[in-house]
Amino acid sequence: MASVGSRDAAQDLVDEAFARAWASWGKVSGHPAPRAWVVRTALNLNVSVWRRRRRELTGAGLGRDPAPSSDGGLDSDAVSVDLITALRRLPVRQRQVVALRIFLDLDTMGTAKLLGIAPGTVTAHLTRALAALREEFMLDHQGDVAHER
Repeated sequence: MASVGSRDAAQDLVDEAFARAWASWGKVSGHPAPRAWVVRTALNLNVSVWRRRRRELTGAGLGRDPAPSSDGGLDSDAVSVDLITALRRLPVRQRQVVALRIFLDLDTMGTAKLLGIAPGTVTAHLTRALAALREEFMLDHQGDVAHER
């Protein structure tokens, strides 16, 4: 969900990934990590959706991702709306690393293997993402303190 921003969209991606796994079970069952195959497929589907939406928005002259909806599309019980908004501002690869390392609790090697990148790259993306999130929330907090005075 952290990579997508909405529980419904995440569920759609997971459903599609499982449907593709079922349709290609002969190939998937021989994969060394079938669960990783499903997760990677869902992540790839999300990138495809994001690229398609990005092209549509750019073609419409908007040029940026829409803000997360406030109509309950985000699961505010599990993750705060502010955090989801901040995560959506991260580059796609950083967002994927945060989702896999933090929310799914995969280790660095598992994340690297799943994303097809080096373990050092996972660490670099996670470090940059956490620094960006830390900075954003510190700025928000400092702004709140200034308003209280």
